[in-house]
Amino acid sequence: MSIPFIITLGIITLIALLMVIVILLQSGQGGGLAGIASSAGTRQVLGTRQAPDLLEKITWVLGTAFIVLCILINFMVQNEGPEESIIQQQAPQSQQQEQQIPAAPGDEDGAAPLPGDDGGQQQSPQE
Repeated sequence: MSIPFIITLGIITLIALLMVIVILLQSGQGGGLAGIASSAGTRQVLGTRQAPDLLEKITWVLGTAFIVLCILINFMVQNEGPEESIIQQQAPQSQQQEQQIPAAPGDEDGAAPLPGDDGGQQQSPQE
């Protein structure tokens, strides 16, 4: 992993922790943890309505930064492996296993007929 990737991942982790704290400090319908910080000193410094507005703005800024960094970190990931899916990687192995399985006697192509399949011939309905 590259140094910018690790730094960005650390910033994302820090933003996530700050978001948890800020969201828990917001007063919801039940009061939340904001009741702890709503002493007389906090009301004088931030005012009665400024504290929720400030916490809401901080939440929006942190949330936006979190989403933007999560999208950007996807472009920092270096693909060191091949550019094919797991199914494509396992396809040659399954073909080798199919070649090793012997066919049933009397079956040229190795596939069993489907139920109700009479060799590809359709019977007309009898009335």
